[in-house]
Amino acid sequence: MQVAGTGHRITCEHPLPVLAERPAVRDLLLRFVHVMYTQAAYSALTNAVHHLDQRLARWLLMCHDRSTGDEMPLTHEWLSLMLGVRRPSVTTALHELEGKHLIGMDRGYITVRRREALEEFAADAYGRPEQEYRRLVGPMR
Repeated sequence: MQVAGTGHRITCEHPLPVLAERPAVRDLLLRFVHVMYTQAAYSALTNAVHHLDQRLARWLLMCHDRSTGDEMPLTHEWLSLMLGVRRPSVTTALHELEGKHLIGMDRGYITVRRREALEEFAADAYGRPEQEYRRLVGPMR
């Protein structure tokens, strides 16, 4: 879980018998695993071919997908760790997105202001794994 309050935990000491007894749960879990592998592969591709500002827009959109509102508790430090870049680079990219009125920033929080425009800015850095998630699992928000 990357952002507090956005996840759920299910405990199960012995998952294999449960998955064998409940094929619907097993199938959902396998679809979810497929989507996570797709997302990991797409992350590697995005890191190789897109500029930092587009990769940052992608991360913000992914966090927004999994949030209940437009305001998300994200710090420059955390984003720099997730993107594998220095913190000042994240700050510069965030200022660019804020200057385009795509996001708003307040200490420890980022607000998505214009989601469709943020998606357009991210270009093809965002969207394919999310389409696969909707196809195999269902809506995110």
